[in-house]
Amino acid sequence: MLMSADDYRASLRRYKPVVYVDGRRVESVADDPALAPGVNAIAKTYELALDEALADVMRMEFEGRTINRMLGIPRSTQDLLNKLEAVRLVCQETGCAQRYLAGDALAGIYQATARCDAEAGTSYHATLKAYIEHVHDQDLTLGVAMTDAKGDRSLRPHAQSEPGSYLRIVERRKDGIVISGVKAIVTGAPYVHELLVMPCRNMTELDRDFAVCCAVPIDAQGLTIVARPAGRPGESAAKFSANFGQSTGVCLFEKVFVPWDRVFLAGQWQHSGLLTYSYATHHRHTCIAARAGFGDLLIGAGALMTEANGIDLDRADNLREQMVDLIKIVEGFYACGVASSVYGQADESGVFAPEAVFANIGKLLLATQIYDMHRIAHHVSGGLIVTLPGPDEDHNPATAGRLSEVLTARSDIPYEKRIEAARFMEDLTASYQAGWYSVISLHGGGSPEAMKMEIFRRYPLGNKVDLVERLLDRGILADADRKITRNRQPGRCCVTGCAVPDAPQMVQLAPALQNKLEQVRKVGAA
Repeated sequence: MLMSADDYRASLRRYKPVVYVDGRRVESVADDPALAPGVNAIAKTYELALDEALADVMRMEFEGRTINRMLGIPRSTQDLLNKLEAVRLVCQETGCAQRYLAGDALAGIYQATARCDAEAGTSYHATLKAYIEHVHDQDLTLGVAMTDAKGDRSLRPHAQSEPGSYLRIVERRKDGIVISGVKAIVTGAPYVHELLVMPCRNMTELDRDFAVCCAVPIDAQGLTIVARPAGRPGESAAKFSANFGQSTGVCLFEKVFVPWDRVFLAGQWQHSGLLTYSYATHHRHTCIAARAGFGDLLIGAGALMTEANGIDLDRADNLREQMVDLIKIVEGFYACGVASSVYGQADESGVFAPEAVFANIGKLLLATQIYDMHRIAHHVSGGLIVTLPGPDEDHNPATAGRLSEVLTARSDIPYEKRIEAARFMEDLTASYQAGWYSVISLHGGGSPEAMKMEIFRRYPLGNKVDLVERLLDRGILADADRKITRNRQPGRCCVTGCAVPDAPQMVQLAPALQNKLEQVRKVGAA
């Protein structure tokens, strides 16, 4: 079943979660103004999936069902490429798709439960598959409750003075488990249907109670969500984030019961690492597309501001160079997403996983270059946003007339249009919301250090050593026990031979969508 945007809003009203925003209890997350931009953003994923012109991008087939791409588990390179296009499209419209975390998490759990069953004789994989059918049948939105508060980060979960800083199993019953603790950074927490609770790190045997993965309805007894407003609701100057935004929540679990048919890991600490790393790879791959969509907004807004300022980019070499740098950043990290898709491989569970090195490089680039993206956008926009009059001045008889005279640049572009473009740029790059997007770009999906560790851990450094020693025609440091020479990644220039991937094609977008995307990209390249 594919829900509509209105269906999604109606479905939220059937849940009664305990949600607090700015110190007050929210009665209905679907109707609360503070959360409306977030609900609008998720609703867009439902709306676009019902657009027949976007069907090949926004939908996919899985186990005989037509499902929303945001819930998809990739089975091919084609699926990975189409996921990138779908997420980029939604983020062009909303800034952040949010809902795509569900597909990433389901894919990671799918891989981990298949391995756990094979090695430990558990039955989690069958349980997960039944749950996935439920999610697809209902077209649910899932939040990912992965990041723990972590407490003293020098100590492992079991050694914390406050055990609740990591979520854990506090009771095992015949009919399920009981969990307590906190998950500290949950995207879209107030307006999802269910939470996927996942471990956030490798566990040791002493940490077995913290190695838990399960699904919890958003209104489960004992669950309290303390959330922030989504975007900048109600602010007339917020030309974008008053309509679309993202809430995050701290989720407090106090003896929440989870039946066994919603439990996918319960104490098998040896498999927490695989689950964590598998999800991280899928998620970082998708984050690339999300920030590319946001980058498209900056490219378009930057080009629009130069035009509104009376500048011809064909003749302004310095600004044209800046625009090219912005395009280079956005399309550069997006290209890593494409490469990660093309070089991806299926594992024993059948999940087609992105190639991890390219996925982590792409996420590292966007995480560290988001600030350069904002700087360039400021450069090409000029200084108007520094002293931009508030929207109330547009209707102030004492100031509006004179402001419209002196703040007009080109005679054929009215003051109102220039100011609207400037306010849009301010919202994207110089507002409270803009700074917040920078932080989630830096830390969302893991810190830059986490990406660097994964890149080094997975990069075939030993192959490069072999290459140089072969060219030197001797093994300078010939020693089979050297760790560095054991670090090889099968699949690319490896001891088993190079595997040249097929050349899959991204789906051909409908003409209307293709024209829309081309307009955005041409504006940036003008």
